[in-house]
Amino acid sequence: MRTTLDLPEPLIDEAMRISHQHTKTAVIIAALEDYVRKNRIQGLRKYRGKVDLDLDLDSLRKRR
Repeated sequence: MRTTLDLPEPLIDEAMRISHQHTKTAVIIAALEDYVRKNRIQGLRKYRGKVDLDLDLDSLRKRR
C-alpha cells in the first residue's frame, strides 16, 4: 500500500542508523512490527498469574 507521510528526517536517519536498515520503508516496517509485537506481549500480560499450569519438567524431559 502506498502512503505519503511527513516524518522528521533526523528521526528517520537515526532509526536507519540504529536498526541498520538501508531504506526508509524497511525502517518503518521494522518499527511497526516491533510496535505490534510489544502490544501483543502487553495483551498477554493480563493473563499473568491467572492460568494454572501444572507441569512436571522432569517428566517432560524424560518423554523425549
